[in-house]
Amino acid sequence: MHSLGKRNFLAVTRLVFTSSRYRIPLSATFITKCSTLCLDEAEKCVDDSGLSVVSSKKLNHRKEGNCVGEVSDKERVREILSPLQVLRRWGCDDDEISKLFTRRPSLQRANVSQLEFKLSLLKPLGITSSDLVKILNCRPRFFSCRIHLVLDERINYFMEFLGSKEVLRKAIIRNPSLMLYDLDHKIKPAIEFYKRLGFSQQDLVAMLISRPTLIPRTNFNKEKFEYIRKTGVTRESKMFKYVAAIIGVSRMETIQEKVGNLEKFGFSEEEIWHLCGKCPILLTLSVEKVQRNMTFVIASMKLPAHSVIRHPCLLLLNLETHLKPRADLVKRVLEMRLQPLIKEVNIFRALRMSEERFLKVYVMCHSQDIAAELMEFYEKSKNMKRLAEKSKKYIRKGFPF
Repeated sequence: MHSLGKRNFLAVTRLVFTSSRYRIPLSATFITKCSTLCLDEAEKCVDDSGLSVVSSKKLNHRKEGNCVGEVSDKERVREILSPLQVLRRWGCDDDEISKLFTRRPSLQRANVSQLEFKLSLLKPLGITSSDLVKILNCRPRFFSCRIHLVLDERINYFMEFLGSKEVLRKAIIRNPSLMLYDLDHKIKPAIEFYKRLGFSQQDLVAMLISRPTLIPRTNFNKEKFEYIRKTGVTRESKMFKYVAAIIGVSRMETIQEKVGNLEKFGFSEEEIWHLCGKCPILLTLSVEKVQRNMTFVIASMKLPAHSVIRHPCLLLLNLETHLKPRADLVKRVLEMRLQPLIKEVNIFRALRMSEERFLKVYVMCHSQDIAAELMEFYEKSKNMKRLAEKSKKYIRKGFPF
């Protein structure tokens, strides 16, 4: 009956809108919706929102007794719900919908019933409209995937493992693919492997949130276990979970490239792994970032390369917005023979200060005119664009230098 009603509906629709007597200009979007949305699904979607469509019974009745295509005044055909309306009804405002459509333009042509169904799966997990924007920013094809497959079993497993729905919500926002990974062949084996390494339940939860690729990219071999040993970090150390997780998700070629890059600045392999054990996040920095920061430390700050052994922040800080502006300002204060709020000027201490504390110590403690001059210098230094970035832009566009 369902199939017969759908065929009758489509047959009447074609006849009505191809007949010269009843020809009405319609958009391609409306015709597509009529041809792809199951009739009973459309009726359910529209009934929930207060809209109405012509039911299959009415269409069959008109075919048997009434003139085909004639619709009484009481029977008005209204437009079937669009993805825009579905998202609004789910709780998204216009700004959020604009971001979603910008990130995933094909969402504007999504199957309405499928979209409603997938959104209904997210609501019980505590996913909000703003969370949805973050999810699509991370995985634009999220709604094109079959997130409903084995979903209940996967959610129950994560609820038991993570301990709460709120933690699960955070994990999904960080890595939406958690709703897609194979439970028995991907998720469970990765979790069990880290447990055998000595990770506690609390450690695993923290690492799953901070390292979203922990499950899909974990891969250990003898060389990686040797790298962990070289860091000098033991399983009892608080740093072990960070060292093991970062090395576990990193590719061998990537690790070797980053270690080789630091060796170019005069570090021995032993010193590099000791530094990584002290600050594992260094292994997540790009080769380009390390090169730029090291060049600035050596050439502009006039510090020895090995300063980063005691002060890893020299590699971690953003060069354009933090490291260079503060180093330039401290140098300018000393050149002007001004006395900061502290007796001994220490650049490493200045780099670790909060923005408010730094400005109070080096800028606001002076007279109004000098403070204004220093502030202008500081802001100008922060807003300067990197020449290398401009060069890349011109190269991409094919502009000559």
